[in-house]
Amino acid sequence: MGLIDRVTGASALGEAAEGLSEVFVANATREMELQGELAQATLQAASEEFRHAGSTWFDRGVNGLNRLPRPLLALGTLGLFAHAMVDPLAFAERMRGLQEVPEPLWWLLGAVVSFYFGARELHYARSPAPQRRRRGLFGRRRAEAAEQQDNPALSAWQRLRGQGQD
Repeated sequence: MGLIDRVTGASALGEAAEGLSEVFVANATREMELQGELAQATLQAASEEFRHAGSTWFDRGVNGLNRLPRPLLALGTLGLFAHAMVDPLAFAERMRGLQEVPEPLWWLLGAVVSFYFGARELHYARSPAPQRRRRGLFGRRRAEAAEQQDNPALSAWQRLRGQGQD
């Protein structure tokens, strides 16, 4: 087999064809390797960032403050309903005051609240723990796609190829 390769140059031709094909279609194996390396580098960077995170009184205080907006918004909304029932005239006066707030300021408030809750949701969506718990339609499709990507023939060929190089 080695003699035929040397005489005909079949291996060089195969390598050239592989290189040419990668110009038009990305090498899926290399792309998966790069994605794995990127994931490892990201995890390493995140672990380095939080390695020295302390649990001082300041850290605990900031973590507590970060947990306040959601319950305050919910309780504040319920408080508005209670205020409207207890003192309708004072409530109406305050609502008229809110009508005087310029529209760009409302847009700014909406953006701040949206970005706060959106960033929080994105943080939890990116962390690995919720993805393991979540089993929705998309989670099942990803699992099915991963099962379909497992190719026993390709795995056997790669094992044989690895043994022949020793």
